[in-house]
Amino acid sequence: MTTSGRPWILFAATTAGGLALDLATKAAAFRSLGMPGTAPPVVLLPGVLSIETNLNEGALFGMGQGLGLVFAAVSVAAIVGILAVLARPDARGRPLQAFALGLICGGILGNLFDRLGLAGLRWHAPPERTGAAVFAVRDWIHVVLPGVIDWPIFNLADSWLVIGAGLLLVLSLGPTGEPPSPAPAAVPLRDDPDAARTRG
Repeated sequence: MTTSGRPWILFAATTAGGLALDLATKAAAFRSLGMPGTAPPVVLLPGVLSIETNLNEGALFGMGQGLGLVFAAVSVAAIVGILAVLARPDARGRPLQAFALGLICGGILGNLFDRLGLAGLRWHAPPERTGAAVFAVRDWIHVVLPGVIDWPIFNLADSWLVIGAGLLLVLSLGPTGEPPSPAPAAVPLRDDPDAARTRG
């Protein structure tokens, strides 16, 4: 396997794994608890962590409500940008960068899946939206730090985006570029036999 192909393999594996885990956990949460407000949350750590379904028509952690189509278009553009970065010659030999971009791409695709309505959900409320297709992101993780913050409900795709972006930030603060190629071995000089005879 050539070195140039390794970042793509790591990127593809990370993207596929992240996407599969995100979609599987969303499906499990909504299958168990149903649509938002139809069942009580499942408390995992009292006062701190619970499983609670929510539908987000905005972006990461509930920001930008009602701009789902805009964020879908931005998501597609971001994926194109990621592929362009991986196609650059200097992407070779940077496995952590490929891993981080794979996390980000998996997160983007996981939420894009929901924004395009591919989850097949139908609104159950309010009355004017009942029965309409849902074009919103499925969230299910609710974290509260008592006295500090009640974090907006999120999902694993959001987590992949934050972890991937954080890893890219760390990498940007460290050394950049590929490891230097080893210098070619020096070829020892040999005396010219004819020149030696001339000197003699």
